[in-house]
Amino acid sequence: MATRNQPAVTQPKASRVAYSRELLLGLYRSLMKCRMSDEKARILFRQSKFGGNFYSGVGQEATEVGAAFTLRKDDWIAPSHRDWTSNIIKGAPLKSCFAQLFAKATSPDRGRSSPAHMGFPDLHVITPASSIAGQLAVGTGVAFGLKRLKKDTVVVAFFGDGATSIGGFHEALNFAGVHRLPIIYICQNNLWAESVPLRLQTALKDLSERAKAYGFPGLSVDGNDVLAVYEAATKAIARARAGEGPTLIECKTYRWYGHSEIDPAKYRIKEEVEAWKKRDPVLAFEKYLLDKKILNDSKKAQIAVEINREIDDAVEFAENSPYPDPSEITNFVWAD
Repeated sequence: MATRNQPAVTQPKASRVAYSRELLLGLYRSLMKCRMSDEKARILFRQSKFGGNFYSGVGQEATEVGAAFTLRKDDWIAPSHRDWTSNIIKGAPLKSCFAQLFAKATSPDRGRSSPAHMGFPDLHVITPASSIAGQLAVGTGVAFGLKRLKKDTVVVAFFGDGATSIGGFHEALNFAGVHRLPIIYICQNNLWAESVPLRLQTALKDLSERAKAYGFPGLSVDGNDVLAVYEAATKAIARARAGEGPTLIECKTYRWYGHSEIDPAKYRIKEEVEAWKKRDPVLAFEKYLLDKKILNDSKKAQIAVEINREIDDAVEFAENSPYPDPSEITNFVWAD
């Protein structure tokens, strides 16, 4: 069902090369883990288990899993406030992730950036900036440092369509283009910059066209097709490792819920939301694997049980963890 806010995808679907069974099931497990963890976080917020606010990425899982799944441990991620689950994809323990939501001393930053502004230093996930597009400047700076150190590591930076209307976006991409930096910019075009529709942000049909202004490739893919995103990101990452510079990948997708958990999203029409929910990236990939006999009902149930158990353990750990002592407030401001 077409809607007023459902753009066409300009890039053909992934070629469906002969990916291994292990890879395909790994992608599926990661999609499920992100979806189930995000939905659990929404429930916990509504139960007042943690304060602040929460920015759900449900509906956009394929953009993050497809882009980050192939990263090495020494690669970097520059996430936005909506990319809490990027830590999970990179390998952060769920106990750490839920402790972050609960602002507990067992979280990576000992309760300082709760709830959703989570980074994980050991896995090179940068703590998100609260300012829109702020993470792009930081991620680009990291990529500049990696190039100066002559490393073959890369940065993947996530952001929404709204960030492309911010000056910092253009400054970051221009700098990356000039210096041919090892960074992949993943635009999660979910059609809404909070309550502002894409049509009031730009006259462009494809946000990937912006890359032309900075002298490097840009392409648009179906952000609800995890293999399309994975294929595009894998090529872009290989290109960056080889010293060929940045790539901008626009993933056309949709967030199912409001900008945050306190946003009822009344600015969107019901038909638009329902049309996009029918393009659920998790269920679409699940059907693909079932049709290919790579997944069956028994394996599907087993994966769900295992993830649920891990989530339950993580929530229990977070609830039972202590809050940081007030005496720590001035700690960790300066490097030792």
